[in-house]
Amino acid sequence: MRSPALRALGCGSVAVLGALGAAAFLLLLTPAKDAALPARNKYGLVFDAGSTHTALYVYRWPAGKENGTGIVSQVEACTAAGPGISSYADDPAGAGASLKPCLDKAMEIIPAEQQRETPTYLGATAGMRLLSTKAQQVFAEVAKAIGEYPVEFRGAQVLTGNEEGSFGWISVNYLLETLVKVWAWAVGTGVSPPTGSLDLGGASTQITFLPGTTIEDSSTGALLRLYGTNYSIYTHSYLCYGQKQALKMLTASLHQASPSTEQISHPCYPRGYEENITTAELYDSPCVRAPSTPSAAQLLRVTGTGEPAACSAAVQELFNLSCGANSTCGFNGVYQPPVRGQFFVRNLHPCFWGGGVGFWGTRAAPWGFPCSVGAPSTAPTPPPLQVQQEFPTTSRIQLRDACAASTYTLALLLQGFRFNHTTWPNIHFARQVGTYVGWTLGYMLNLTNMIPSEIPQRVVGLQRSNWIAVTVLLATMLILTFCLLILTCCQKSSSGYVSL
Repeated sequence: MRSPALRALGCGSVAVLGALGAAAFLLLLTPAKDAALPARNKYGLVFDAGSTHTALYVYRWPAGKENGTGIVSQVEACTAAGPGISSYADDPAGAGASLKPCLDKAMEIIPAEQQRETPTYLGATAGMRLLSTKAQQVFAEVAKAIGEYPVEFRGAQVLTGNEEGSFGWISVNYLLETLVKVWAWAVGTGVSPPTGSLDLGGASTQITFLPGTTIEDSSTGALLRLYGTNYSIYTHSYLCYGQKQALKMLTASLHQASPSTEQISHPCYPRGYEENITTAELYDSPCVRAPSTPSAAQLLRVTGTGEPAACSAAVQELFNLSCGANSTCGFNGVYQPPVRGQFFVRNLHPCFWGGGVGFWGTRAAPWGFPCSVGAPSTAPTPPPLQVQQEFPTTSRIQLRDACAASTYTLALLLQGFRFNHTTWPNIHFARQVGTYVGWTLGYMLNLTNMIPSEIPQRVVGLQRSNWIAVTVLLATMLILTFCLLILTCCQKSSSGYVSL
């Protein structure tokens, strides 16, 4: 016979379980909250195939966007060994092989499940523009090498000068945070307007800024839309006026003006510097026009004289400062509105890193000798051996070109781009703003406008307090159920005894 106490306890447990179950059911019926899971990151790869080197940049951004444009960050930068791919015109396969170590590094960073959907681009600049006919062979080998990796390769192309300038402008202003804050600038809250960009490369130079007037020449304008805002910018690229090609043009002009066809007196090189070059080396670029067909084997003796004033005069001969039919211009008759606002200069030569120079070249170059516009001709440069001893870690080529590079850059800014005593303080020299500044970041930012946003995965869930309550109730129900099962077993055991 069952014990009345056990029977009462069993009935009570069933009642409690029923009440707890009803409470848990009612909590589950309360309004649930619709929540979005965190958006996953997307990745993109961009090769910067410049005239002097090739670099791979790995970018990452959330799948969601801000007013139609991604919030992009640089994850990794890898410089390929060797020169730029334009130097592989006679060995196209070498161009593709040079990219593989950087691609291997990128594959270690991007999750394996996302590699096949990672857009990959290669953009070549002025070096490949000068290569012309052999460019396609180099691009074919590059595409073949990239095709061996599990990425979505979207092609290699030669950027136009205006594209390079526009993307560089986007990069600078994104890193300075003037794009995402443009709304504050527009309503006059004290936030700086977008900054102009000057890219002084090896084979070309670009100037890009927001003009204060209507752009008269449509070929020098570009329309951009970023973070919900439209920009009408002025941009122009001067092919052959990058530092490397400009200095080659300078040496060629000195050769052509020399009374001796075998001697070149170079006023921009340190006094006493000497080297031998061939006419083939001097006239190997489309930017340098030989007066006649030179003998490739002819040897030329180059001697540095270290005369800053003569150096400045020779450099200024590279520019045609006549505006022609244009009301305002830069140089070589190219239309340019007056410069306006702050400018960020990415300069190839370290002579300008870390602050630049004073207006009209009143500050000596970092090498310890004057090599700037306006320096007195009575202040000759020190001999090359002394310069090398003072800067033992600096390459011989950089030391040789220090005076020429700084003089050329000053002439480009002052005479070429028409900066003056009022606008000069607005120029800022640097290579990076927290990260490398080049066209690739702007290219990827502009690209995110064309990559669809991913709709974040959404889930339906209880509020935290209700979830805790349901969890506690269910746990209590499990405990009581366990106890009820034990009680039932005890009742069955007790009913199996026989009275004697």
